Amino acid sequence: MRLLPRYFYNLQNLSLAYCRKFTDKGLQYLNLGNGCHKLIYLDLSGCTQISVQGFRNIANSCSGIMHLTINDMPTLTDNCVKALVEKCHRISSVVLIGAPHISDSAFKALSGCDIKKIRFEGNKRITDACFKLIDKSYPNISHIYMVDCKGITDGSLKSLSPLKHLTVLNLANCVRIGDTGLKQFLDGPASTKIRELNLSNCIHLGDASMAKLSERCYNLNYLNLRNCEHLTDLGVEFIANIFSLVSVDLSGTDISNEVRKKKTSIVFCKGSLTLEHLDVSYCPQLSDIIIKALAIYCINLTSLSVAGCPKITDSAMEMLSAKCHYLHILDVSGCILLTDQMLENLEMGCRQLRILKMQYCRLISKEAAIRMSSIVQHQEYSASNPPLWFGYDSEGKSLREKQNTSLKNSELTAKESTYNNEEEAV
Repeated sequence: MRLLPRYFYNLQNLSLAYCRKFTDKGLQYLNLGNGCHKLIYLDLSGCTQISVQGFRNIANSCSGIMHLTINDMPTLTDNCVKALVEKCHRISSVVLIGAPHISDSAFKALSGCDIKKIRFEGNKRITDACFKLIDKSYPNISHIYMVDCKGITDGSLKSLSPLKHLTVLNLANCVRIGDTGLKQFLDGPASTKIRELNLSNCIHLGDASMAKLSERCYNLNYLNLRNCEHLTDLGVEFIANIFSLVSVDLSGTDISNEVRKKKTSIVFCKGSLTLEHLDVSYCPQLSDIIIKALAIYCINLTSLSVAGCPKITDSAMEMLSAKCHYLHILDVSGCILLTDQMLENLEMGCRQLRILKMQYCRLISKEAAIRMSSIVQHQEYSASNPPLWFGYDSEGKSLREKQNTSLKNSELTAKESTYNNEEEAV
């Protein structure tokens, strides 16, 4: 640490991630001689030995820091952040993943900086309070990642709506967010600029907010609604009206092929001509209709996942192979009806295919899989039955339905047994 300011006084990027042999005193050396005053990027991830005094030493030595990354720091507190920002007013991006003791106070302390990007993850102490004055404290913020922050509710989305420069919003795993909050967010100017929206695992979201999403987010490129289990075909109809979409993740939702006598898959694909990445895995009601619609309308597709969709057949994959020549990544794991014929079609039509996943495809032979592995860069294959968490058996029958049927049968058996006993008693 002593040598850095002496020989690297023009240093701009410094990563001390997971270096645990220096102390607070070592950080004081950064101010010796010419010092490291030109430092712009600093990564202190995993440096759990640094105390509040250490951060104060950094502030005294490197007041020009703009980009700060501190991950995997269970010892990081609000006071550490406050000590740093007292003199580091140029900080514009902050990444704090795995810092569970950071709270709204740290967020408030950063308001003295011109923050444009902020990323917190796995934090239970961040609440709606940190967003209340965000439009005044962070008027130029463009990227907000608040993943797995359980204290964030619909109130936060309402507070974010006035932001005029917000382009990326990631609130994945913020399970208290619902349609009410999303609608309030979409009412503000932020919705017209947003390009990337990730609300995966926000389990209370459903169709109710999708109409406004399609109406307001006409610049949206990336949309992730993974595991929003209340989202149905009706919501997908509205999403189909966002013509700017490049990447869509609808995996684990309650979508099928039809709604109100319309082919939802066709409607969606017709409106998604620029689509490059699509994930509809673990939507067991989907069939060949969506694959054929993709082949007709979404010929620029480069990545597709239909894992956990047991109704997909070789016929649909043949059409996809004939039309989607730019496909690089394909996941058909758990598509139990696919055979060696699919691999032959992929080999002929999808010559840019690089990654192929086909776990639990029992009708694809080992010989065909070995032959295909020499063509792609990465391949995953197994012919075993789908695991229970796929939700269906080796024949594609729903395990939930089978369970309900067995319960009904056992109830009937119990009733018959009761009646027989009563008859015997008489």
